[in-house]
Amino acid sequence: MVQDSVVPATRPASGILAGPYLWVTAGTCALVFLAAFESLAVTTIMPLVSRELDGAALYALAFAGPLATGVIGMVAAGNWSDRRGPTAPLYTSVALFVLGLLIAGTAASMPALVAGRLVQGLGGGALTVSLYVLVARIYPGALHPKIFAAFSAAWVIPSLVGPFAAGVVAQVFSWHWVFLGVVGLVIPALLMIAPVLKRLDSKPAGQPATPWAVGRLAWAALAAAAVLGLNLSAQVRVPGIPAAAGALAVVAVVVALLAVRPLVPRGTLTARRGLPSVILTRGLASAGFFGAEVYLPYLLIEQYAFPPTLAGLTLTAGALSWAGASAVQGRLGARLPHRRAVGIGALMVLGAVVLALATAALNWPAAVAIAGWISAGGGMGLLYPRLSVMTLALSTKENEGFNSSAMSIADSLGGALALATTGIVFAAFTTTAGSFAGVFGLAAVLAAAAAAVAPRVAAAKTP
Repeated sequence: MVQDSVVPATRPASGILAGPYLWVTAGTCALVFLAAFESLAVTTIMPLVSRELDGAALYALAFAGPLATGVIGMVAAGNWSDRRGPTAPLYTSVALFVLGLLIAGTAASMPALVAGRLVQGLGGGALTVSLYVLVARIYPGALHPKIFAAFSAAWVIPSLVGPFAAGVVAQVFSWHWVFLGVVGLVIPALLMIAPVLKRLDSKPAGQPATPWAVGRLAWAALAAAAVLGLNLSAQVRVPGIPAAAGALAVVAVVVALLAVRPLVPRGTLTARRGLPSVILTRGLASAGFFGAEVYLPYLLIEQYAFPPTLAGLTLTAGALSWAGASAVQGRLGARLPHRRAVGIGALMVLGAVVLALATAALNWPAAVAIAGWISAGGGMGLLYPRLSVMTLALSTKENEGFNSSAMSIADSLGGALALATTGIVFAAFTTTAGSFAGVFGLAAVLAAAAAAVAPRVAAAKTP
């Protein structure tokens, strides 16, 4: 891959905190941290918001909406980055993210809050892709494992403090400040990287501008609509047609898969070797991991009488493991080949989900599932940064934006489709144990698919 670094080539790539990279690393990691913090914080305060604004009917949409509009933002930012570089998309994504925060933070009704969340999701999706392209343009390939490890840590760390901090702010001040407070932190983070953005080329020298991909944007909108439809399908009740909800869910999944095809590299859905399998592995791993993670605390509370605080610590342990494994793979660099790291990580996630399934189905001690989830976090910490590195390594300057958006779309749609489907599965069983076993069984199938595709991430000749 041709590197277009704004840092002079004579400078050694000694680390992401070295002089020429220090402020860029601080600013980009701060933006990732704030996006993650806000996501986790909203999960904590949304019950309070819903009760105050009488918005129970729109509760699910407040979460599904940003996920869906984020897909559109990812495609738009990827296309725009390929046309003109990441500078304008990054500024625009931050502006939309802040605008969404302001709308949600000043909302006096649930529809207004959901509208803010939709704008917020649009900006958040675009922000993710813009940051990945920025990494490709600024950091040399040798530093990619380290910066992506830093991104992983910046995303995981809020899981340790976000829910508690949001609860304190909402209790002492108001839930409005959970949104508004983040605004004051986003601007300084952006200012840290502004000097570097000014020096980035708008487009590759001598290359014609990439055209606007209007068709891809339309497909992204359709995929987003399908995700929303799947999330809402469980609420459909048609007199005389008991299977209406299930039929709608199947249609939504099919539409989502058809719509995503133009948004990812050719061969992604058929696991073609190289970049297509990198993207597919990312989506399947996200689906298996997050599809199970949402229900693990629920299992511990319902079947093992854990208090919510203790059940939540299980996810904290997994988050710490994720951050630790990300740091380890970053330090190992080329000593741990990409394909091996991805394969080991996928197997660790699969093993953890299978342990959760066995715990739910066979009433094994809760410690089994908890220990497994620590392994799952480690697996994600290994494979996530390496898949990001491989995506950029298998890209050219002309398609960094498209490929980065494809990876983010796989993340988003993989998790969204899994969560929506597990919700339908959970409701389909008549016993609590059966519901949990069904959910973890589906997540295990998805994790097994990720482990099966993982060996194909390396093409015959990998850069």
